[in-house]
Amino acid sequence: MAFWIKVCYIRSMKVLLQLCFCFISLFCFSQQAKDVDFKSAKVHVEIQPTIKKVKGQVAYTLDILKAVDSLYIDAVNMNIKNIELIQIHQQGDPEFLNFECKNNTKQLIIYYAFKQDERYELRMEYVAHPRKAMYFVDWVDGVDTVPIENNIKEIDLRKQVWTQGQGKYTSNWLPSIDDMNDKIEFDLSITFKKGFDVITNGRLTHKETQDSTITWHYDMEQSMSSYLVALVIGKYDKKIKHSKSGIPLEMYYYPEDSLKYEPTYRYTKGIFDFFEEEIGVPYPWQNYKQIPVKDFLYAGMENTGTTIFSDSFVIDSIAFVDKNYVNVNAHELAHQWFGDLVTETSGTHHWLQEGFATYYALLAEAFFFGDDYYYWNLYQYVQELLVQEKSGQSSSLLDPKSSSTTFYKKGALVLHLLREKIGNSAFRETVKNYLLEYSFKNVRTEDFINEAENLSGKDLSGFVDRWLKDKTFYIDDAMESLEKSTFIQEYLMVDCEIASSKCITYLNSGISDESKEKVITQNANLIKKEHFKNSVKVRQAIARYLVEIPKELKIEYESLLNDKSYLTVEFALYNLWTNFPESRGAYLRQTKGMVGFRDKNIRTLWLTLALLTSNFEPENSQQYYKELRDYTNSRYDFNIRMNAFKYLSMIKACDQPCKNNLKQASTHHVWQFSKFARQLLKEFN
Repeated sequence: MAFWIKVCYIRSMKVLLQLCFCFISLFCFSQQAKDVDFKSAKVHVEIQPTIKKVKGQVAYTLDILKAVDSLYIDAVNMNIKNIELIQIHQQGDPEFLNFECKNNTKQLIIYYAFKQDERYELRMEYVAHPRKAMYFVDWVDGVDTVPIENNIKEIDLRKQVWTQGQGKYTSNWLPSIDDMNDKIEFDLSITFKKGFDVITNGRLTHKETQDSTITWHYDMEQSMSSYLVALVIGKYDKKIKHSKSGIPLEMYYYPEDSLKYEPTYRYTKGIFDFFEEEIGVPYPWQNYKQIPVKDFLYAGMENTGTTIFSDSFVIDSIAFVDKNYVNVNAHELAHQWFGDLVTETSGTHHWLQEGFATYYALLAEAFFFGDDYYYWNLYQYVQELLVQEKSGQSSSLLDPKSSSTTFYKKGALVLHLLREKIGNSAFRETVKNYLLEYSFKNVRTEDFINEAENLSGKDLSGFVDRWLKDKTFYIDDAMESLEKSTFIQEYLMVDCEIASSKCITYLNSGISDESKEKVITQNANLIKKEHFKNSVKVRQAIARYLVEIPKELKIEYESLLNDKSYLTVEFALYNLWTNFPESRGAYLRQTKGMVGFRDKNIRTLWLTLALLTSNFEPENSQQYYKELRDYTNSRYDFNIRMNAFKYLSMIKACDQPCKNNLKQASTHHVWQFSKFARQLLKEFN
């Protein structure tokens, strides 16, 4: 049977009136997920990164649960053509149907008398130039390196394409369903130029090689919400480990970062195995992939089986002390159960995703770092929530407009308190039953609470009213729970705002590093020579808070420049340079080759101090200035650029090329960075 090419048209005033009513009411299609079940999607996309273009074909299979006269696909600013609607009969050939449609700037709407309990297929071709959800990083056609600052040096272009659906944005590059209540089994094929790795959800089944491109074919076995469809294109190496249950764990890294693979992915397999044991439900997907990308919008994103995370977490062993990927790693992995396997019905129940992921990440970290670590972080959550309460910004956990602090931190605390209330055994059984009952479905808070009541035999209505519905944060109740920890008791006991011999001895005692840091925070003047013999974390606190350095502590303080902590070195270098002008050259020579984190925290500070230090290598001052200004260029990570802009502004040395780069930064896709750039531009003007 020949394929019909169906052109969209509207033939009657009746249809026009239907359209008007739908868009005026804004509720016309709100119930689609209850009436129409999109089952699967066969997707092929071809991406042209230099012109930010996506060209694709999609074939959706869908079941009609209740007779309707229309359905829609979310498609933002897309040119859609060659649309076909086919009824799939149980017996006989598929039937190509006549229909009417409307392609506006947000949706493709199909008008047809759809019959209950019948299956249909919807096919289309489309072209998109996504303004969000898909990001094209460092694409200059035919160029792999860019000369910086009058050909002084060249830097490699990262050249990536990556996506971030975040709830409802996938429809900017793929005609899909923004409503997370409709779960679809996606199989994706992506055509891209040779020399790049293409990574998406599911299992790579095969690759087809053409003259200049490769088509990568991926298969997903289970359904998921459209916002969890993900895509990364770049140049990577990877290592694969297997969980105890046999799940392949694919860990990607840039080829030049092979020595950073281990510290970046430290504890990954252990976290995975811990979750399967603690949660009691096997990992629900075929495999698990983690891919770092440049200039990501967030720390990480839990796309189904495919976590994308910021490459600022690609670290060496020294950086691991101060800034590691462990928490983000565990948080995004926990989402594979809480958010991906079971998904909120709406923002009202957002804590079921973020609160659970935060809580289970903390459990995983406690497994490796101990119970004190667990209680310390819960205590930090409580302090954040207390600040929110005192500022009048506290809100209900069931308020869809609540802050991240509420959804993440209060959500995790509520789970801790619930576990105490119903007992460990009942809590674990509740979570297990909840996940099994609602696998690949959408959930509300009452679904989870009902499971908890059934398993524990307790009436939780009062708990729900107090901790989920009430916007008040009950600090006394929270602290009563935390003070069951002797570690927290010890920390709260410390009070050294007034100097005392007892407080001095604390710093040489066996109390926790956190308690010692509290002493230093409250009264840095208590620090003596012998206190520099403490752990790296305590020495870091000394570097951070002892900013006016007594001469008798100069030698001990200088030893901080040798610590295996990039933060300690950064604090110590600045404070020593400020306190002892006569030794500035010596400090700069000692730290000359240090770079620090991926954001070059030590190097950018070093360049700034070198420029401000009279008679320090005057023959190199122009080179140092150009290097610092180079770091404002768009080819560098936004964190590096932010540091460079900050220091150039501080020393009033942001010249016209710097300001040009700042203007470009003001339109960057990372909103925190663009906001920073706009504010700095205002200060210059």
